Amino acid sequence: MPPDQHGSTAIVLFNRDLRVHDHPALAAACERAERVVPLFVLDPAVPAGRRTGFLLECLADLRASLRERGGELFVRHGDAVHETLKLAAELGAEAVYASADVSSLARRRERRLDDERIEFQRFPGVTVVPPDELRPSGGGDHYRVFTPYWREWTRHKRRRRLPPPRKVRTPPGLDAGRLPEGEPHPGVPGGESAARERATRWLRHNLAGYADGHDDLAGDRTSRLSPYLRFGCLSPLELACRGEDSADFVRQICWRDFHHQVTYAFPRINRENYRHRERSRRHDPDALQAWQAGMTGLPIVDAGMRQLLAEGWMHNRARLIVAAYLIRMLGVDWRDGAWHFWQHLLDGDVANNFGNWQWVAGTGNDTRPNRGFNPLRQAKRFDPAGEYVRRYVPELAGVPAGDVHEPWRLPKPPSAYPARLDGTDQ
Repeated sequence: MPPDQHGSTAIVLFNRDLRVHDHPALAAACERAERVVPLFVLDPAVPAGRRTGFLLECLADLRASLRERGGELFVRHGDAVHETLKLAAELGAEAVYASADVSSLARRRERRLDDERIEFQRFPGVTVVPPDELRPSGGGDHYRVFTPYWREWTRHKRRRRLPPPRKVRTPPGLDAGRLPEGEPHPGVPGGESAARERATRWLRHNLAGYADGHDDLAGDRTSRLSPYLRFGCLSPLELACRGEDSADFVRQICWRDFHHQVTYAFPRINRENYRHRERSRRHDPDALQAWQAGMTGLPIVDAGMRQLLAEGWMHNRARLIVAAYLIRMLGVDWRDGAWHFWQHLLDGDVANNFGNWQWVAGTGNDTRPNRGFNPLRQAKRFDPAGEYVRRYVPELAGVPAGDVHEPWRLPKPPSAYPARLDGTDQ
């Protein structure tokens, strides 16, 4: 469809889709409207916590990419819906385009825009397959078990990948808005440019060995692309297509889609048990604090938790180990652990963080909710020489490989160590 010759204006509201490649909402706006207003609203009611610096780098990179195409990223501060409608009224915009999302916060935002006297259109892009597009043949609004979802997901016809727009035509004279400067996150630059560079390099050199190496804790051969997927710096559809030579890698992307379709059907996943039964759980502040600080006395758990504090990231296998330890060995409620992860993880999003925690707790989508999980056995299997433990628990640097995974003696009681929480998020 050619641009409207009557001079129409469309706002593209960015949220978790901070890119120009394969962005259906942006592409549609550039195709249909004479003037396009890419907008991001920094909402103080939704603090980013430890993700703030990374987010600001993503926004700066997005602004640069749009400027290369003659456009601009307009930044406003306040309530996202209020600022969007305010800008629409100022410009006489006829439409708001956005990528559809699944969290309760995102859904409330979408409903508020639906209720306004302006055309509001949702587009795919946050997942490979839209979360409401696959339904079980036997009935139900979503898949509750991964394996049949995976089978259907692999057969499903995918939408066409879209190139970045050649030209973004923005209204002249509009104030771009201030983008604050944040503290960069060490070692992990934010933005689509860094994401695409890392993805290209990793896919070229590491994809072939992913199946054999992604559980190796010391080898650290996972892609570390999850923060970029969380902020939409990479298109999950493009990544799935580029990584199709490894079924194991694509399966991990499918797991991400799976949790998003569960969250779309059950948006209370970050607060309530998906399986509606409450187990007897205890709130133990001392045990939780020691776990948060990486001072439990179990080396593999302490290594994982210290990696989280130091890097804002944790190896996938370590995430399973530390979560199972907190829930199944200490008996602490899964929500206490999930919110700590949410505060610290660069890749923390509602669907994957809380969906995976409920999976470990047996309250989510695990078909074996009472499965056993032995942290010591996991440690010896996936970190046999203890290299991962020594990397993050320097107190054990001189301990022989055969003993490094055995419980270690803390210099102080576990409760004496601070959890080092730095930043809040919602």
